[in-house]
Amino acid sequence: MQKTIDKPAVPAEYLLSDEQVVSFIIHGYHLVETDLPPAFHASVCDDIAQLDGNPGDGILDRVPKLYQVYDDPKVRGVLTSLLGADYAMNSHRHCHISPPGFKSQAWHQDGINQRHHQIRTVLAMYYPQDVPVEMGPTVIMPGTHFRNAPTDRMAAYGTLREQVLLTVKAGTVAIVHYDIWHAGTANRTDKSRYMLKFLFSRGSEIASPSWNHDPAVAAQQMSRFTFEKACTCSQSDHYKERALRQEMWNHLLGAPSAN
Repeated sequence: MQKTIDKPAVPAEYLLSDEQVVSFIIHGYHLVETDLPPAFHASVCDDIAQLDGNPGDGILDRVPKLYQVYDDPKVRGVLTSLLGADYAMNSHRHCHISPPGFKSQAWHQDGINQRHHQIRTVLAMYYPQDVPVEMGPTVIMPGTHFRNAPTDRMAAYGTLREQVLLTVKAGTVAIVHYDIWHAGTANRTDKSRYMLKFLFSRGSEIASPSWNHDPAVAAQQMSRFTFEKACTCSQSDHYKERALRQEMWNHLLGAPSAN
């Protein structure tokens, strides 16, 4: 079950540009720093610390102020740009707690890569405190939303060249493609690291772009699909990826799928 977001239209200033949408297609993630004050994020940490166990999907009921994070116009602007104005909040969400001594996770994808090469669901991961490298930030591997691998094979991978550690400021929301490879890293501090994971999905099929689209600007960005690499890969893999990027872009424009 999903909760449809019934909100006024997001002002254009908060929507993504063509350049930012192309970057999301290539790399698979976008970072947003909310405008909520530091005291708000500190209060979220306090509320989580006082919970009697992890409520799982019930975290929003236990800490309802989290609605304010996902109502932030910057966050809504990105979600609208990628998923359309009628995007929905999924009923599954989770408070990930990495206590002191937490060991690194193995690489994984949260869902099954459907190989449709469209943006239908994103993870929106909120960090209510500063996350330095010692606290065990989430690590993501750019470009892997186009790649599928058995979980046991992914678990055998260690540090990957060009992986990105999300060492972020309090109040940051990392919005990533649902299929991107990611993992929690080791917490070497004496404090718990919190991450609130929410899922958002497209509510309807696309009729037209839902970001600040300018065909002239977009045309200047198209060469990035050919020449820009999210990570080092073989020429053969990059050749395939170029076509998948274009397919994702065409879908966001409202063009029918080639499949």
